[in-house]
Amino acid sequence: MIDVLLGVVVMGTVGVLIGILLGDSFLYFAGGLGIILGIGIGLIGGRRFFLGIFVGTFLGGTLAWAVSGPENITVGAGSGAAMGGFLGIWISMLIDVFWRKPVEPSSGHDA
Repeated sequence: MIDVLLGVVVMGTVGVLIGILLGDSFLYFAGGLGIILGIGIGLIGGRRFFLGIFVGTFLGGTLAWAVSGPENITVGAGSGAAMGGFLGIWISMLIDVFWRKPVEPSSGHDA
């Protein structure tokens, strides 16, 4: 349940930011699509993915504000969210690979 709520908040926020960037006519569509995707990803347990998006949104918005002023925060936050999602999935796959137990070689005897 926590993953679903986290997904709604994170993906809904990303959708709203994209909707603001595209214009007022896309705001509800992009926000609704973000919420639907958040529910779907939350149901399959994407907590690391959401954490990557959250951190990317915050860092991207902060960097855009520092570099080019407050008028570009939404662009930086949206771009940061996309990169954060990509890095979140990449890091999640690496964690799964490195924490996997090694396969023991067979002894050649059937049990």
